[in-house]
Amino acid sequence: MEILILAVVIALVAVGAIAGLVVSSRKKKQLPPSAPTVTPTITAPPAEPQVGEDAVETAEEPRRTIEEVDLPDAGTAAPEAPVTVEEPVTAEEAEAAPAIEVPEPTAGRLVRLRARLARSQNSLGKGLLTLLSREHLDDDTWEEIEETLLVADVGVAPTQELVDRLRERVKVLGTRTPDELRTLLREELVALIDPAMDRSLKTESGLETPAVVMVVGVNGTGKTTTTGKLARVLVADGRSVVLGAADTFRAAAADQLQTWGERVGARTVRGPEGGDPASIAFDAVKEGIAESADVVLIDTAGRLHTKTGLMDELGKVKRVVEKHGPLDEVLLVLDATTGQNGLVQARVFAEVVDITGIVLTKLDGTAKGGIVVAVQRELGVPVKLVGLGEGADDLAPFEPGAFVDALIGD
Repeated sequence: MEILILAVVIALVAVGAIAGLVVSSRKKKQLPPSAPTVTPTITAPPAEPQVGEDAVETAEEPRRTIEEVDLPDAGTAAPEAPVTVEEPVTAEEAEAAPAIEVPEPTAGRLVRLRARLARSQNSLGKGLLTLLSREHLDDDTWEEIEETLLVADVGVAPTQELVDRLRERVKVLGTRTPDELRTLLREELVALIDPAMDRSLKTESGLETPAVVMVVGVNGTGKTTTTGKLARVLVADGRSVVLGAADTFRAAAADQLQTWGERVGARTVRGPEGGDPASIAFDAVKEGIAESADVVLIDTAGRLHTKTGLMDELGKVKRVVEKHGPLDEVLLVLDATTGQNGLVQARVFAEVVDITGIVLTKLDGTAKGGIVVAVQRELGVPVKLVGLGEGADDLAPFEPGAFVDALIGD
């Protein structure tokens, strides 16, 4: 009996073990359950509009019908904030919109700038008056007078001429009061500058075409700036102007000239950088004729980066422009601070183009005011304009009397 019970227990244990093996085997064959997925919190980008099946219906907001909205009565005033109505632009404001400047009149401009000129010329005028006021004018004093004139770049021949005339008049005069000396010196200096020269600008051609003014000079003398200031001078005198930017070999020269023109309402004709200057000059005159302008101002190159010489190029510009008509003015711009070196430039330019007038710039920054006399004697043409500062209206018509008054003071 005991044996039977033991056999039954063993059988049960065996059956249990077999069943456990079967269950374990089945568990191994089954795929392991996937790990629980943790969905990260992602901030969705702004929703884009969808079309077709992807479109999401927009939740319809509650709306009120017309009957539910309280409308104001016809007689009631507008609620709270009134509607702002802009006032129409007045004619005066419309005219001021282009911001075109009105240059100051040229009449008497040199007199208004006299103080600026006098500050830089004291060594000439005051020095001469001091020497002439000495009690005894011996040879040494006259040599000092000569030296003062030469340092001021009056030139050798004009200096000798002035000293000879002063010695003669002082000898005849005898006693010399300060007022008499000032009058004497003023008369002789004005005579040396030659007030009889015609210093007017030729701004009327006498034909149906506009007057043509060509501005020449080396780079650094203020040639382009002078051309822009000259446009202001002409506009101030009631002339209409067209500018020709024929200095195509200096960077930004055309932009600089155009800026000057825009300030006074003058049109600027320009071409590509490095283009043919003669072609631009030709187009400028053509445009001036089309617009019935009074004057065409042509700014020329002062230095070229080609194998063609500067003077050959200027000669070409002159010939091309003259196909429309004769040149009325050829103005040579000289830097007064260069003194006698400016005379060398003047000689070279005069050989190629017929200089009709001289513009002396930076005259307020030098004590060498005698260059006015020297350059006129060298070329036989008058100084017509002088630059006395960096301001837009600091270019003044040259007046011998006002210039001398600035030299010797009151």
